[in-house]
Amino acid sequence: MEERKPKILLAEDDTNLGMVLKNYLELNDYDVELCRDGILALAAFRREKFDICLLDIMMPNMDGFKLAEEIRDVDPDIPLFFLSAKTMKEDIIQGYKLGADDYISKPFDSELLLLKIKAILKRNQELSAKEEDLHEFQIGRYHFNSRLRSLEHDGQTQTLSPKENELLRMLCEHKNDLLPRELALKKIWGSDTYFNGRSMDVYIAKLRKYLKDDTHIEIVNIHGNGFRLVVQE
Repeated sequence: MEERKPKILLAEDDTNLGMVLKNYLELNDYDVELCRDGILALAAFRREKFDICLLDIMMPNMDGFKLAEEIRDVDPDIPLFFLSAKTMKEDIIQGYKLGADDYISKPFDSELLLLKIKAILKRNQELSAKEEDLHEFQIGRYHFNSRLRSLEHDGQTQTLSPKENELLRMLCEHKNDLLPRELALKKIWGSDTYFNGRSMDVYIAKLRKYLKDDTHIEIVNIHGNGFRLVVQE
């Protein structure tokens, strides 16, 4: 089976630079989607799964800073580089405040950019591998295996649906802390619409039912913000 190429979102309104960079990255085994304004780039990001975003700042319709904010709302962890001719200290600081992993001033060396992309994708792959190993959780008297989608208690096993499984996993990862509603909706349902929110509330009710036999466990609704899986040790 052919290995999937890492996918890059390249938002760049300079036609020549955009095509040169796209071709160079594709020659180095990356799958690149080039968008020439921020609105088109955001639509592409919401439509497809990317491994890294390379964003120009001065673009029509939506600039790179606003685009970065929107991307971070959908996925707080995706690697993000700014590629910009704006070299003022204030612009660079703003870029990093928006969660950029790097701020690369134009003109830049394409080979150096390639090395930086490889380094950050390798780091993320290693982190993802470690997170994959964390698939078993003890929740009070329950044992939860997210890889098997099983919730065990007193010799009984409840097999969870994919959405139940992912929601419980996220709650476990945020145990005794806030799981933001928007984060869960966008990761599991793909968007934070009203109807998806109502659907998530149904799944929360199901999880409460599954965990009801241990009175030391509670899924608390933090109104307007999200949920907390509270486990009294």
